[in-house]
Amino acid sequence: MSIATMRKALTGVSGVPVTAYDSQGEVEPRITAKVYERVAAAGIHNIVAAGNTGEFYALTPQEIRIVHEAAVSGVNGKAPVTAAIGRSLREAIGMAKDAAAIGASAVMSHQPVDPFAAPAAQIDYFCNLADASALPLIAYVRADGFAVADIVRLANHGNIAGIKFATTDLMLLSRAIPAASPGGALFVCGLAESWAPTFTAAGARGFTSGLVNVAPKLSLGVHAALEKGDFAAARAIVNKLEPFERMRTKFRNGANVTVVKEAVTYSGLDVGPVRVPGLPQLDQHDREELHRLLQGWEAEGDIQTHSDQPAVKAAG
Repeated sequence: MSIATMRKALTGVSGVPVTAYDSQGEVEPRITAKVYERVAAAGIHNIVAAGNTGEFYALTPQEIRIVHEAAVSGVNGKAPVTAAIGRSLREAIGMAKDAAAIGASAVMSHQPVDPFAAPAAQIDYFCNLADASALPLIAYVRADGFAVADIVRLANHGNIAGIKFATTDLMLLSRAIPAASPGGALFVCGLAESWAPTFTAAGARGFTSGLVNVAPKLSLGVHAALEKGDFAAARAIVNKLEPFERMRTKFRNGANVTVVKEAVTYSGLDVGPVRVPGLPQLDQHDREELHRLLQGWEAEGDIQTHSDQPAVKAAG
């Protein structure tokens, strides 16, 4: 896929599906492919395989490849598949080569997790990886401490399609966007629907979403409103999502993926628990609270259910 086409896709919703595990805790490629198939069928513009909602850091490199393959199979050409890569630079380069070989459209590099990482050197990591990748790269920027010049250098790289900006440093974002060369990397809101209106006002386009696993209609509604400049309509949907997103932030985001996987299981597709160190499962109180919220969404036609299985209802 050309970098221009990839940038166009990034102006939409970048959905991040969950990874399904079997009863033994192993990656279940068939169910994982069904999750991707469902997200693609909903019309999500870009689909990220093995992102944070897909538990990238809990997967081995071989398991990451299995998830990438399941994603390409499940999406089946309905949308670009962006394969998430990362870890050491050498491992990430190897993952990028594998992603190209299995038919991914682009790669997204997680920001390197290293206690001694220096801001400018993290930009070097992304740029070196973009140099080595045959596919366009999206850089996932999560940390603070970058200078405007760092972000501009990233945005101006010829093989970087976008910057998934996942920090609340809006001053940096609003300064970096006009400082970057026109036609360079697209700045994307990396903090999902709740932050999308604010990021859009600062000049970003598109946003990432874990909500697409269960309620893509709501994600697409936020996107459509923002594309029209209707911030009031976007905020109305964001307010509706707020209880779901707030539950995900519990335990310093330790319940983030847990809430999404429980919601997917509620919708009729059992994807198993979250691997530690994430919270494996919700306690009964939180589970029932989530189910009540989902029942309300279901009554309004917002929940995407899996046609092969009935939805799992809350106890009591």
